[in-house]
Amino acid sequence: MRKYLTVGAFASLIVAIDQITKALALANLKPQVSQDFLGSVIRLYLVHNDSAAFSIGFGQTWIFTIISSVALVALVWYLRKIQGTSWLIMAGILAGGIIGNLIDRLFRAPGFGRGLVVDFIQIPFNFPIFNLADSAIVCIAIAVVIRVMLGQPIGKR
Repeated sequence: MRKYLTVGAFASLIVAIDQITKALALANLKPQVSQDFLGSVIRLYLVHNDSAAFSIGFGQTWIFTIISSVALVALVWYLRKIQGTSWLIMAGILAGGIIGNLIDRLFRAPGFGRGLVVDFIQIPFNFPIFNLADSAIVCIAIAVVIRVMLGQPIGKR
């Protein structure tokens, strides 16, 4: 039970931060108008995304809705095997990222399962525009790769 509480707490935190920042972006930014946030290092640029990370699969939102749902179910199923607290925290952050974007795909226009994801963070080097849910997913993916490369089995103490 402690596993699910830990994961749920971190997932809830990420979802809350993600949805609050998306609401702020929608309320305060004009679509496709760049605005400095931290100088030119981080700019705010509101877009509605119908693809996956790095603009893969334009117009295929429903596929990413299914993939996200399956990934979330798989993650919840795998929780019973996770042993270390740090892996549980990482699972919670990952779940929060998945849920944050899944909420957009399920409940935003143009409709259920086809909703557009709100992206608004822009960094230099022509990097794709993203949101905090995307950041959570990518950071955890990188952390998992690093831990595995260091010889730590996934989910083990």
